[in-house]
Amino acid sequence: MLKLRQLIVLCATILLLNSAFFVFTAPVPNPVKKPVKLFNGKDLSGWKVNGTEKWYVENGELICESGPDKQYGYLTTDKFYKNFDLSLQFKQEANGNSGVFFRSTVTGTKVSGWQVEVAPPNHDTGGIYESYGRNWLVQIPDEKEGFLKMGEWNTLRIRAVGDNVKTYLNGNQMVDFTDAKIGAGDGSIALQIHDGGGIKVRWKNITVEEL
Repeated sequence: MLKLRQLIVLCATILLLNSAFFVFTAPVPNPVKKPVKLFNGKDLSGWKVNGTEKWYVENGELICESGPDKQYGYLTTDKFYKNFDLSLQFKQEANGNSGVFFRSTVTGTKVSGWQVEVAPPNHDTGGIYESYGRNWLVQIPDEKEGFLKMGEWNTLRIRAVGDNVKTYLNGNQMVDFTDAKIGAGDGSIALQIHDGGGIKVRWKNITVEEL
């Protein structure tokens, strides 16, 4: 009888130790990454101005506007983003020629990377352009050009994961493009103001979720 009790105690001890082992060796789940605001609605904290064009905050909106030099200008995030899901709203005034760069670096006003176009109607908003490289990679077909609402708030979404980039304008998919060169890139998210003068674009609700 004593041996039976000792055996039961021994088995219970082994089970307890095994349970403790699995508890302590179980993989710790990665923390869930939530979307974060890139623009605080107050100032340009977390961003760097490149060039002499105007970047300022007004009524909780981020505004880019042509300056007297009428050259290219970029507002780049201090942080690099490789894989991400970015969402923002823009409203074009004047001719509204701008864009959102990703995995990009800027030296002076020369940019290396990829742009999701923001442009007047029938000029490929949502398409992908490679500056100082292959130029247009994906242009927008005529049947999708009507998704842009000129002079109103538009929602642009960019999802970049590895070699693949998807863009959406007002909930409509514009691009689904896979490219090894883009996949190898890394860099900032940047807003652009085109050269030529007479450009003004408003931005708000800029959020990014790292993937």
